Amino acid sequence: MILVTGGAGYVGSVLVGELLALGERVRVVDTLWFGNPFPPHERLEVIEGDLRQPQTAWLEDIDAIVHLAGLSNDPTADFAPELNSESNVYATRQLAELAAAKSRADDKELRYLFASTCSVYYAPANADEANVTVMTEDMPIAPTANYSKTKRLAEIELLRIADKNPLFVPVLLRKGTIFGLGPRMRFDLVVNVFTLHAWKNQQLTVHGHGEAWRPLLHIRDAADAYIHLLSAPADKIRGEAFNLVHKNYRVLELAHWVAEVIEQRYGVEIRVKRDRSTNAGARSYYVNGEKIQRTLGFSADRGAAEAVVSIWDALERGDFGIEPDKDPRFFNIRWLRETVMAGVPA
Repeated sequence: MILVTGGAGYVGSVLVGELLALGERVRVVDTLWFGNPFPPHERLEVIEGDLRQPQTAWLEDIDAIVHLAGLSNDPTADFAPELNSESNVYATRQLAELAAAKSRADDKELRYLFASTCSVYYAPANADEANVTVMTEDMPIAPTANYSKTKRLAEIELLRIADKNPLFVPVLLRKGTIFGLGPRMRFDLVVNVFTLHAWKNQQLTVHGHGEAWRPLLHIRDAADAYIHLLSAPADKIRGEAFNLVHKNYRVLELAHWVAEVIEQRYGVEIRVKRDRSTNAGARSYYVNGEKIQRTLGFSADRGAAEAVVSIWDALERGDFGIEPDKDPRFFNIRWLRETVMAGVPA
């Protein structure tokens, strides 16, 4: 059985579906803040739980862990810094310590696939778009933003635990900014929100100069990478970090590409507009993803075009309601602020 924490989330809901299709038994532990996207399934167990208080029972009969739970972007981390630290560092460490203890008691390897992020490479010193540094896994990193800092601290905790237990097999998957259609949809990610705005307004707005770099990744490539890591030789992945990226885009280039895909597919003319009044804190980082292909033979090959088309078609069908841009369920920071932490002092 595979334990997927945060399995009802954006990436998790896709990954769980693929694991079930492969015949795996899956246990999901999730706060279910965004609801339960899964229909009943004989090989799926869904537990409503908070990883800040992990239970040993969650690890019974578990062969591997995919740890996706936690806050997942800068706005939520900045809005709730204490929750961010508890969810992304403390909960990761607590679950890892339980997993390490289980591997020792069972005298059996237990792999722990950790959802890290390419944003650990962002620091103000790396933000000069005119002199791009191509970031690789072996480079020293010192992230400064709340979100990426906690992800890096969690990585360090996992490696520390592994140093004491050779049967504990952590893997750090540093994913690019994800895009694509999923059962628990998000419209606060750049390709997805560009597609939403194009559909709603026939216009895309790029804030600032648009020259910042972003590494991008299709949601199904993210899910497939976790599946690949579940069966990869332990000696090739234990304690390793892998960047997972399809392609790096400048934000303005990406906006024009989304507009072109829509115009060619649907004949709808999309205007790309730049708003230079809001460029404070623009992030830029360019990430190399060759290591995972070189080491494990895995590559993230899905591009943005098919994601734009699938999201546009879902919007046309009304899958997200009449006005998805006004529905907080599709925006993590709005849902966190308006529901989960409503009335809780920030």
